[in-house]
Amino acid sequence: MKILVINSGSSSLKYQMFDYENKTVIAKGLCERIGIANSHFKHENASGYVIDEGRSFKSHSDAVRTMIEALLDPQSPVIESLEEIAAVGHRIVHGGPYFAKPTEMTQESKDAVRKCFPWSPLHNPANLTGVEVCEKLMPGIPQVGVFDTAFHQTMPPKAYMYGLPYRYYEEHNVRRYGFHGTSHAYVARRAAELTQCDKDQQRLITCHLGNGSSFAAIKGGQCIDTSMGLTPLEGIMMGTRSGSIDPAIVSFIAKLNDDATKDVDYILNHESGVRGVSGVSSDFRDLKAAAMQGNERAQLALSMFCYQAVKIIGSYIAALGGIDSIVFTAGIGENDDRIRKTICDDLSFLGLTLDEGLNASTHGEEVLISAADSSIEVFVIPTNEELSIAIQTVEVLGLA
Repeated sequence: MKILVINSGSSSLKYQMFDYENKTVIAKGLCERIGIANSHFKHENASGYVIDEGRSFKSHSDAVRTMIEALLDPQSPVIESLEEIAAVGHRIVHGGPYFAKPTEMTQESKDAVRKCFPWSPLHNPANLTGVEVCEKLMPGIPQVGVFDTAFHQTMPPKAYMYGLPYRYYEEHNVRRYGFHGTSHAYVARRAAELTQCDKDQQRLITCHLGNGSSFAAIKGGQCIDTSMGLTPLEGIMMGTRSGSIDPAIVSFIAKLNDDATKDVDYILNHESGVRGVSGVSSDFRDLKAAAMQGNERAQLALSMFCYQAVKIIGSYIAALGGIDSIVFTAGIGENDDRIRKTICDDLSFLGLTLDEGLNASTHGEEVLISAADSSIEVFVIPTNEELSIAIQTVEVLGLA
């Protein structure tokens, strides 16, 4: 069975084709700069066949047509006909209050996705465009939406509500939604398969650490809290995002003369975080290099990031009533052993002990990095959002 996974952005379209039984990628590609000059297309399949060249993509329809042509390319076909594709799974960023699970795309569900446009104006319209283009060019093949927010919809009201007048929730659905749900769901599932804990009672904290970072508190496979909120700005400070701050800072900055012409939302999302504190970069590798050369602001940014991570993890341990496992994932979580060590060392009072050798040598592999006598299991589990989308697509359609 073959499952196609698509991530349609405002000017790009990424795809992966899975041989579902073996959970392997048999083709993948990227259409870049859709609707922009100098568009580019890259495609490769499991046989080593590669297309890497400039193409003209005036619209997402052009991109999907190019993808289909590459999958059917007689020089190295991935499929003989579109009928071999059992379903297409689409990443959709925001499901609002309407989607608590993956959903087959119908007119009703597409209308609900449109209602979420105000919460994700850059992503949701592009995501929906991908669905509608595939419906047109791949008729008869089921299209499934997998939502970044859906995994977090098991949170109780005490976790997702804000201390605002209740009318904003009743009239405008202002609440915590959380993001990176596809990633959190995938690594939580893998941790449940790897751990010795009772899966129905397992208390797990997943740490998706990258340029955008979020945490999730998971009990028995269900999310009970997460760090991002109505938007991805809330939570830990990130590459360019401020993370949680005193709300009054927004109006304070807006009144400053030197920032009077600036969009405060832009400042908080694009000029803040470790980039804003360090003055160096939003890339943690650059920060580490600068800190090693004595840059105090770069070191401060790294220290703030780790300190905030420990605070969030500590609060989630309290919310869970204890902790069995911690999972690190995404670019920083999978590859930065020093940040993992700094965070875990600050949790050593709980009896958490790392295997120093394993931690230092683990970069992007699935490994248990806690010591044998540690009271808490600590995993590094590479995220695989595309495979997670494929799995959820199959499950919601009952194809397995």
